[in-house]
Amino acid sequence: MAALEGWQRAGGWHDAIRHFVPPPEKLYTWWSYRARDWEASDRGRRLDHIWVSQDLASHLRDWRIHRTARGWNQASDHVPVLVELDV
Repeated sequence: MAALEGWQRAGGWHDAIRHFVPPPEKLYTWWSYRARDWEASDRGRRLDHIWVSQDLASHLRDWRIHRTARGWNQASDHVPVLVELDV
């Protein structure tokens, strides 16, 4: 995690999802197949990120992590992550 944060700072990137969801609020984009009921256990990781340049940070309009996609038939353990920019 420290290395990822270092890359983010070094590049001057803005975390588009954390723009809307402040820490320490849970933020997952991946849930293991090992959990019988991934939704009930609600233990995952944030493996998927969207970073924007600082000049785009003020144009962030909305965000979505499509958590329900994890429950689809033959679903991936990762879910789509989207941001909307007002440019």
